[in-house]
Amino acid sequence: MAYSEVIKNFNRIRDYMREFYIYGFKSREEYNKKSARSYDDERRRLESWLGDHMRFRQTAEGKNVFISIDSRILHHNPLYKAWKAKSFTDGDITLHFVLMDILSEYKEPLSLSDIAAQVDVYLVGFDQPKMFDESTIRKKLKEYASEGIVEVKKQGKAVYYKRSELSEPCDVNVLDYFSEIAPCGVIGSFLLDKQSRYEEMLAFKHHYITGALDSEVMCSLFMAIREKRMVTMETINRHKDRITENHVIPIHIMISAQSGRQYLMAYAPRFDRIRPFRIDNIVSVMPDEKSERFDELKEVFRGMRPHIWGVSTQSRSGKRMEHIEFTIHYDEYERHIHRRLEREKRCGTVEKIDENTSRFYADVYDASELVPWIRTFICRIIDISISDKELESQFKEDINEMYRMYDLEGGGDE
Repeated sequence: MAYSEVIKNFNRIRDYMREFYIYGFKSREEYNKKSARSYDDERRRLESWLGDHMRFRQTAEGKNVFISIDSRILHHNPLYKAWKAKSFTDGDITLHFVLMDILSEYKEPLSLSDIAAQVDVYLVGFDQPKMFDESTIRKKLKEYASEGIVEVKKQGKAVYYKRSELSEPCDVNVLDYFSEIAPCGVIGSFLLDKQSRYEEMLAFKHHYITGALDSEVMCSLFMAIREKRMVTMETINRHKDRITENHVIPIHIMISAQSGRQYLMAYAPRFDRIRPFRIDNIVSVMPDEKSERFDELKEVFRGMRPHIWGVSTQSRSGKRMEHIEFTIHYDEYERHIHRRLEREKRCGTVEKIDENTSRFYADVYDASELVPWIRTFICRIIDISISDKELESQFKEDINEMYRMYDLEGGGDE
């Protein structure tokens, strides 16, 4: 079978792109999920889309191929190219252009039989014309109607079809920004492809491009949330390489401004609580019936938000809520630190004790989520208290260990 640049199953290429770009640096011999031929085919596809970004390193174990992308330089997410390589049949592409041509020529709505007759007339001039029955044409028109490409009007029992009016595209700079920042930004990228050349005005200091691989999952989750549906998700445990099925009610999508990582907040009946699911670990999403509890759970989550620092909704200690507070002291020339506390406090509260001393405190579900942030104030912390005493002891012991390592006086007990 000849190698093809286009793909039928995006999930497969999604896995390979993760292996190469995120988890990657594996040689041909190390990648044992599929056959060597499959590895070579997928590598060729990646090279055809991302040729300028493909690199390799020769090691003792063999040749390691990987993707190298400097997101500080690129204006547009190169991973979107994978979404623009969807395969299609000869019949699909032929019928698409024939229908669009017919519906563009006739301004008045046409019945299914009228369209079918016009399709036959359109194709009769070809030496070996493809033939389409009314059932195939009806299915294609129904698909286009669901996408908003075709308008459907009913007159009695008869159904008529008309091409939708083309809407004016929004400002190109808005599209440019949306395509690189918003979830499912690949939609904006498709729209940008239809624009004439324009001046690129945007560059990004923090450009999280890997979310592009999860666009289909994100779109399915957004639709389920809008329609208040339950979903059946397949999630993968990458450490154990095991796939688990979860029946959940999706409620909210949370995206980290710090790392770009995306999470689904969903009610899981199996655990009887709202919990996070990493979206890059979701393999597939299938919509189920509408949930009568969606509005109730949405309100529950709204009440939880003031106590969620990251995404965790359950404490390590088993208590419903944990209290954490710390006090920092800074020099005269460091008073900007108080403004930083105010800016980064999220769901916490900041008090200014005096001109050089500030206190932060919060009641959260999981105090351990704050620890990496609190560490950035080390050497200025004069007091810290965490209701989870095991976590507090660990934090202070880490500081003491650091002091011992660098042979410094003082430590975490000060």
